[in-house]
Amino acid sequence: TIDPGRNMTTSPLSNFSPLSSSLLHFVLESTTVRWFLLRLWISKKSGIFARYITQRIMIRKHYPACILLSTLILLIASSCGEYMRVQQSTDVTERYSYAKKYYNTEKYKQSAELLETVVPYLRGTGEGENALYLLAKSYYADKNYREAADVFEKYYTTYPNGEYTELARFYSGYGLAQQMPDPRLDQEPTYRAIKELQLFLDFYPQSEKAEEATQLLFDLQENLARKELLNVELYYNLGNYIFNNYESAIITGRNALKDYPYSKYKEDIHFYVLSSLYEIAKNSVESKKQERVRTLRDEYFAFVNEFPEGKHRKDADRYYDFAYRLIEDKVE
Repeated sequence: TIDPGRNMTTSPLSNFSPLSSSLLHFVLESTTVRWFLLRLWISKKSGIFARYITQRIMIRKHYPACILLSTLILLIASSCGEYMRVQQSTDVTERYSYAKKYYNTEKYKQSAELLETVVPYLRGTGEGENALYLLAKSYYADKNYREAADVFEKYYTTYPNGEYTELARFYSGYGLAQQMPDPRLDQEPTYRAIKELQLFLDFYPQSEKAEEATQLLFDLQENLARKELLNVELYYNLGNYIFNNYESAIITGRNALKDYPYSKYKEDIHFYVLSSLYEIAKNSVESKKQERVRTLRDEYFAFVNEFPEGKHRKDADRYYDFAYRLIEDKVE
């Protein structure tokens, strides 16, 4: 029997933070939850917390709203209780069944957590392949792409002729591509995605997903080319600070042009190479000036041959005029 007159010297809410306690007090004063709180008391599932909160309220009207709210909350609590029960179950078949159920109802995190405990027991059985692939898909659907890639790789390594091997190879790279980092950051996920997608195309060149994989590869390579452009730009802007950074810009730029010949950043990278050669020639000692202005001239011809109407043509022509004026014995 509820005893409204009983005093409780210690509030169970004292274990909560001040903010959490204030929010709870606010909610408890709402008449729309009072019927639900009484039901918690009657069901004897609320313990000391329910005793405390029912002492602070009186049952009023809003009966329909209370019934709806209490039903919804009880359903949520029931769902949570179900998951905790299944987690503690020693029945592998039950856990696997619920893992599939959670996946089909888009509860991917719960599905993955259950499958992590199930897969080792199903290895070598008729369901081992399906369970491992479902674990990879659960990670993938939960946007945990790195874990998904690891499990996809484990799947196609364990089952090289498996039912889902083609898809596993594709989604291993595809998921990693979704984590493509900013060009300024470490590109390890990008390199791994490229490797996985390239392997996919090597194994399945006629796959219906081959075109999509090819486009992804191009996008990933563009990200790497962008990173190289930023590196070249950095070296160029550093100039002669501490040492000759123009040389580093030239080396980095030429390597990038070789590695990414079809990149949309190719013109900008090549122009930084040309600009660096100009700076070196302009500040050259006399003994090396002729060699350097001739190198600048040759690079100019290579640049305008590839980008005759490029956005940097005006500055490139200026570099050429500078080199032409300084070259001795112009007719060779």
